[in-house]
Amino acid sequence: MSNAVVNGLAGAGGGIIAQIITYPLQTVNTRQQTERVAKESGRSPHPTPPAAGGGTLVQILQVVRTEGWGGLYSGLKPSLFGTAASQGIYYYFYQVFKNKAEAIAVARRKKGRGDGTVGMLSWLVVAAFAGSLNVLLTNPIWVLVTRMQTHTQAEKKIMEAKREALLLEASERNFMGSTLQDKLAQLDSTKPRAYRTLHAAREVYNEAGIVGFWKGIIPTLIMVCNPSIQFMIYESSLKHLRAKRASSKKVTSNVSALEVFLLGAVAKLGATVSTYPLLVVKSRLQAKQEIGGNILLRYSGTLDAIMKMFRYEGLPCFYKGMSTKIVQSVLAASVLFMVKEELVKALVVFSDRCQKIHSNRVK
Repeated sequence: MSNAVVNGLAGAGGGIIAQIITYPLQTVNTRQQTERVAKESGRSPHPTPPAAGGGTLVQILQVVRTEGWGGLYSGLKPSLFGTAASQGIYYYFYQVFKNKAEAIAVARRKKGRGDGTVGMLSWLVVAAFAGSLNVLLTNPIWVLVTRMQTHTQAEKKIMEAKREALLLEASERNFMGSTLQDKLAQLDSTKPRAYRTLHAAREVYNEAGIVGFWKGIIPTLIMVCNPSIQFMIYESSLKHLRAKRASSKKVTSNVSALEVFLLGAVAKLGATVSTYPLLVVKSRLQAKQEIGGNILLRYSGTLDAIMKMFRYEGLPCFYKGMSTKIVQSVLAASVLFMVKEELVKALVVFSDRCQKIHSNRVK
């Protein structure tokens, strides 16, 4: 079994476990990102009502109370498939490109060029290629997951819009009393239909055709630069710290393990803050567009989404749910890397045993 296959399988396994553990946070975060709330001074003629207040824990409890535990795991099945495919594809191609980069570096050393190690730029290119392939191949899965995570939220918005339209019609036509109450009761008794993966796929296709499955692909591809930004912040901060110590004439300019940890945390936070708006835009594009019947909050593309979000909701909307995302990302990454490394060890041992058994049989 090649090391690329081993890393691909281990990445898929680690991703599945991490996804199951952190999925409720991801569901709440997606709903936070896609919640439309017009700013007070906005010019939108149909502002949407404000989202329910409270922190992440309060929102989780609200989902459990109104939708049951299943609401937190809406879209889990395609998400697990997407996670397995995404992590497997990424780590497989990352290892393939890594092997080629290392082979090129060794070949260059034999020719008297370089020291045989892979440079910083090469590592960034390897990560970018693997990330881009992963995004292009798995984006349709994440479009369906986003739809399923936000379906209940979208249905509530549509029902609220219908109720407002009914009340407006009643005031204009002067019919009140039992007639209005009957219509409101009929509206309240309407239960949302079951919404499964096939329903989401059909809805996406009816809205935009086959290209609809690649909605949000531009911000998602740009998000591939997240590790590059993190690495840039880390290296520049480390260089600044060492230069400062050298100028202060300290005995050593070495950086402690704690300082490295803190610099890494700051770099990750900086990369998240700088690229998080793209995550919000991506989620908005992938979610159901007809929210509350307000066509001014429907987006035709990435640029259109950015302009309308800024115009009608203001700059804060680009950072909705960021605290939830930071917690979910850190927890998911920790679990993923821990499980992946253990699975790599186990798969290597299993592969070695299989080879020994095969060798003994041949003899």
